[in-house]
Amino acid sequence: MIRSLAILAAAFPMLLNAGEPRFLDQSATLPGTHIYGGDWEFYVGGGTAVFDCNGDDRPDIFAAGGQNPASLWVNQIGLDGWAFSRGPIEPITGVSGAYPLDVDGDGIIDLMLLRVGENRLLRGTGDCRFEDFDSALEFTSDNRWSTAFSATWEGANQLPTMAIGNYVDRSDPEGPFEACDENQLYRPNGKTYMPAKLLTPGYCALSMLFSDWQGSGQAGLRVSNDRHYYVRGGSEQMWDIEQLRLLGPEDGWTLISIWGMGIASQDITGDRRPDVVLTSMGDQLMQIATPDGYQAAPFGIGTYAHRPFIGDDGRPSTGWHAEFGDVDNDGLADLFIAKGNVDQMPGSAMKDPNNLLMQSADGTFREVADVAGVATLERSRGAALADFDRDGLLDLVVVNRRAPIELYRNVSAATGNWVGVTLHQKAVNGFAIGSWIELRKTNETIVVKELTIGGGHAGGQLGPVHFGLGKADAAEIRVIWPDGVASDWVDIPGNQYLDVWRDGTKLSLSDN
Repeated sequence: MIRSLAILAAAFPMLLNAGEPRFLDQSATLPGTHIYGGDWEFYVGGGTAVFDCNGDDRPDIFAAGGQNPASLWVNQIGLDGWAFSRGPIEPITGVSGAYPLDVDGDGIIDLMLLRVGENRLLRGTGDCRFEDFDSALEFTSDNRWSTAFSATWEGANQLPTMAIGNYVDRSDPEGPFEACDENQLYRPNGKTYMPAKLLTPGYCALSMLFSDWQGSGQAGLRVSNDRHYYVRGGSEQMWDIEQLRLLGPEDGWTLISIWGMGIASQDITGDRRPDVVLTSMGDQLMQIATPDGYQAAPFGIGTYAHRPFIGDDGRPSTGWHAEFGDVDNDGLADLFIAKGNVDQMPGSAMKDPNNLLMQSADGTFREVADVAGVATLERSRGAALADFDRDGLLDLVVVNRRAPIELYRNVSAATGNWVGVTLHQKAVNGFAIGSWIELRKTNETIVVKELTIGGGHAGGQLGPVHFGLGKADAAEIRVIWPDGVASDWVDIPGNQYLDVWRDGTKLSLSDN
């Protein structure tokens, strides 16, 4: 039985009355206009990858362009204010999404590009340049319509296991309805990849996430699927990747069918199990993890965001990218949801503002996107909450279909303290994907975050893990590493970015 909101309130005492957040539009600081465009094959997608492409500790932006070329913008923010320059990347069209990851463990972030056509795996060279990685790794792609991605490391493998989700099979003459393509799982064989294994059945995946959903130390592959095309007989999926089998009710996995678009994952109840928000046409479904599996959160929690909250368009909303992040640094996870009509679907809202839902001490969420200045009415798709100017406040980038990209600076006043943590280990999987970071302040509930690659809608980020500290100016952390080894608790200062290195059961800290 799902825990009551009263229990949630007890788990999260009010840390700070930070007031309402405010964002300042900085889109004009980007060097030119970027629009995610194209016909029906680009109705979905439109993701963004946020990561440091040149080692200067400032997050840069890669944005999918659909039929238009993708864009790479290098962060030049400094004492003179906000500025970005164009990155030295070749014009690449057909890109629906992108995810950053360090494939070869050299400490330099690489890129997986999802495309309508052959996907591309690009090796970062450390200067915001990229080169083809496919042939060196024997990574092979084909002419599918790829829309979802996630990666994890299994055991001591040198390379990550990668899952690619595919949408409608464009070659099926009976399509597009009930013509969902199969998904693919790429496993390494030493320093190269074996041919992909097909994950069948596929139900038109739009988001994937490797996550330790049961807190057992074993990641499963969650797949969010678009009922619009599988129509009937399908569901959201959870794969046991070790045995390559789909889980069902007998495994604690409840079968549900939604118009799945994106996944946001974070433990908001303090039980070290990731809770999720699944975006869709209509309800944005929050599921709370319990020892017996997932259960739908009560409607009164405030995250369902099923219709536009401003304006006179009362038709159902369409949610895409969703992401948790502590926008005001009060120690509570807030939630951003990118919204927008698929294109001209008459049954769904055309004027569909994005949501910024601030978590309150009682575990409920309240809408502030209009007050904060981010409730735009474009057909939004991908997005990311990231601290572009390194002032400790999470800023926002939003990719729009048939409209320019948006970039916002968080200028909220009276916010709390914070810390940003980047994990490192010297073995393979240098950024320690699959770890859990636990943070606690004196006599307070432990906040837990899982490091993952995937989820969202067609894009994600790799960079510091952000914690709001509220009134506290210091905290303790420990790390549960991917192999299950737990570090000792270590004191950390607030209001700075820290590199955290694995040293047996100890943690070695340095500023970045």
